[in-house]
Amino acid sequence: MQASPMHGESVTRGGPCYDRAKEAEEFHETKAGVKGLVDSGAAKVPRLFIHPPENLHDFSSGTDGAATSLEVPIIDMMGCRDSRRQDVVDELRRASETWGFFQIVNHGVPAAVMDGMLEAVTQFHEQPEGVKREWYSRDDAKKFRYYSNGDLFWSQAAAWRDTLLFDFSCGVPDPEEVPLLCREPVFKYEEHIEKLKRSLSELLSDALGLDSGYLGDLECMESKRIVGHYYPICPEPELTMGTINHSDATILTLLLQNNHGGLQVRHQNQWVDVSPVPGAILANIGDFMQLVSNDKFKSVEHRVLARRAGPWVSVACFLFPGGIRKSKPYGPIKELLDENHPPLYRQTSFADYLGYFHSRNGLNGESLLPHSFI
Repeated sequence: MQASPMHGESVTRGGPCYDRAKEAEEFHETKAGVKGLVDSGAAKVPRLFIHPPENLHDFSSGTDGAATSLEVPIIDMMGCRDSRRQDVVDELRRASETWGFFQIVNHGVPAAVMDGMLEAVTQFHEQPEGVKREWYSRDDAKKFRYYSNGDLFWSQAAAWRDTLLFDFSCGVPDPEEVPLLCREPVFKYEEHIEKLKRSLSELLSDALGLDSGYLGDLECMESKRIVGHYYPICPEPELTMGTINHSDATILTLLLQNNHGGLQVRHQNQWVDVSPVPGAILANIGDFMQLVSNDKFKSVEHRVLARRAGPWVSVACFLFPGGIRKSKPYGPIKELLDENHPPLYRQTSFADYLGYFHSRNGLNGESLLPHSFI
């Protein structure tokens, strides 16, 4: 077993009078992110990033606590509009009901577009600090921002990652608001993801036994945010996390990853490595999809490990109700309910759901869904 930090070690690293708020503010003011720490030659993980033992207890040597005999389903979308449609629908149903995660291939997004998106995110994060610093912001009104740890000031421990956020939640942003390095790649990628979203919306509607246009008419995945995470190499990966275990609040999340790996999903009470598949896009069911499907589809926990090798780069597209729909109440779909399948959740808006997320200090390893139980 890799050594997990003991309480005494954490105190020694930070000192008996450790001031977390001060260290968080100092880190924020550098505007250099975690990549800046690595570039400065940091040989130790700062106290700000050291996670409590309960976040780290199931790491083991070699496999990082992951089950090696399990694999996230891979679904080939070839022929999903004609000859193989029912096969694809059946595979999506099984994966959504049992795993909550699946990798899709032959999805229609060109490899060059995916590679360009990953490369743009990588290149942005690997620019000199002075170039990146002008884009650093925590202002939610900005359509593009670069930052490290959105919950830096209230989380239990900071995550070993930096982030770019492209906000398409209220339509396509002004190109001038996006760095030139990322501009063409992200707009091309978003166009293709929009087409893929429509296809998946229809296929998932079919998988729920509904009309193909049902989820589209529900307008529950009309908004999107594209987030480019950069997880630098870590000198002490046994002390920190790239992202702690959590489930997504979304309807659906679509994710690209480079070939370094680090993502794990919880399945059958085990952590399973999500190994990169060339040309694949990873999809996962979000909490709000579990809510509207009345637990038919499952939103499951996942996490990202810090590693000595890397960097691991990912591009997540979060699909959710936005704009005026953000305040619209959603509940279990009526067509999925009967006397044997009563509603499990009360109606709630996505805005209220996110409000509860922020009220309990962001990611803390606990699902939000029980908050909405009837």
